[in-house]
Amino acid sequence: MTDDAVDLDDLGIDVATAELDDDELTRVLEALLLVVDTPVSVQTLATVTEQPVYRVTDKLQQMAAALTERDSGIDLREAGGGWRLYTRARFAPYVERLLLDGSRSKLTRAALETLAVVAYRQPVTRARVSAVRGVNVDAVIRTLVARGLITEAGTDTDTGATTFATTELFLERLGLSSLTDLPDIAPLLPDVDVIDDLSENLDSEPRFAKLS
Repeated sequence: MTDDAVDLDDLGIDVATAELDDDELTRVLEALLLVVDTPVSVQTLATVTEQPVYRVTDKLQQMAAALTERDSGIDLREAGGGWRLYTRARFAPYVERLLLDGSRSKLTRAALETLAVVAYRQPVTRARVSAVRGVNVDAVIRTLVARGLITEAGTDTDTGATTFATTELFLERLGLSSLTDLPDIAPLLPDVDVIDDLSENLDSEPRFAKLS
């Protein structure tokens, strides 16, 4: 090693992590960007991947350029202080058509169960809903948001995670004037008593303490 060589250990970079090649870093970033609902900062991505900020920045710019060059339906853009995948503008009408078609179809049981948890536990985080239902609810949450039945309601004071609540459209679709009428429509949703029991069990379960 020459006098000008940089010691990775001195920079706080794990040697094994530093060996992450360009193709693998691309795949990792794609996986991360696919699951975020809001723009994620370069610093956050660098922390998660344990890569230098400059390398993550360069890779994001390369990925964005590659998508644009091949006229992909996906657009990677920097906006709102972070990076996120978007539908390319000229393909938006097709996405809109899909969402409108979906809004006319019946909700699945999984969607109804998730909607019930949000309705009776709002405002509630995605992690909390997942804990109550025992499954990943990311896709279902996105569906309910797209249909206008639930919406982002703020952030959890303890975790900083986004919370969700039902909308006016939810009340309108069920013929309710306010959330105080919810107990009357319990038969239309999954067994609320079971959800209550699950929630009580989760409250006393240490491993789920941070999800409440």
